[in-house]
Amino acid sequence: MGDRAKKPRRGNVAQAKLPSKTCAVCGRPFRWRKKWARDWGNVKFCSDGCRRRGGPAADAGAA
Repeated sequence: MGDRAKKPRRGNVAQAKLPSKTCAVCGRPFRWRKKWARDWGNVKFCSDGCRRRGGPAADAGAA
């Protein structure tokens, strides 16, 4: 029963093909999400927390 070794997960193959960007605040890469489909060109932050912190991309619209 416990003789089998578990194989490491490789992740979702389809997910690897999604476009990605780098967060303007924390610099982490993030992938496309279905809820961002309409606004993918305007998405600059990986999360609401980074969006609230702002950064160089947030100041560009204020000028």
